[in-house]
Amino acid sequence: MEIIERYSTPNDLMTLVILLVLLLLVIAKQLYPYRFEDFTALFSSGKYMVIKSREHKALFGFNVLMLIIHLLIASIFIFVLYRAFIDPEVQKTGILFLRIFTAYGFLVLLKVTVEKIIGNIFDLDEAIENYLFQKHSYRNFISLGLFIISIFLVYSSNLSKLAFYLTGAFIAATWVFSYVRILSKNQGFITLNLFYFILYLCALEIAPYIILYKLIIRS
Repeated sequence: MEIIERYSTPNDLMTLVILLVLLLLVIAKQLYPYRFEDFTALFSSGKYMVIKSREHKALFGFNVLMLIIHLLIASIFIFVLYRAFIDPEVQKTGILFLRIFTAYGFLVLLKVTVEKIIGNIFDLDEAIENYLFQKHSYRNFISLGLFIISIFLVYSSNLSKLAFYLTGAFIAATWVFSYVRILSKNQGFITLNLFYFILYLCALEIAPYIILYKLIIRS
């Protein structure tokens, strides 16, 4: 029987990043136990969302931790996608992951800045703050599910494209579900500004990720 040599990219870097995510989750749970518990029950309970109105400043540290965790998890998943669909034998994984993390992190922070500026221009600071808090909370929560899937994708060999399509379906379904809940909670505000909200979705929720995809492909 002829031996077939199989090339694979070492997962040492991904292992370190996964451990870092787990460490940050432990830190978040230890520093903010009650907020973390409410956060993990986000889809089943609305308790976490009411924290925004009474503990805005106290939540800042927790939000920063969850943002970093989200950026790391999203970067892991994008890296795995790149390795699966573009370059299975990718070299210099550290540089590639750093590029992905930097590009995605810049995109997220830029979006938040632009959204806050828009809210300030149209004198909608409080409404935009509440909307962003809800959106980012759901985004961070979905990241936890994506993290579990990403671990499986990182350490599994010979994965079919179906696994990635199913993951994409999971992300899309949970994202749509979260948006439905956000829309239901902000129905009055969105109805009054329906045209601007549709424009916002196209300009700041769809276009940036298309641009990010193009940048990664060209890199």
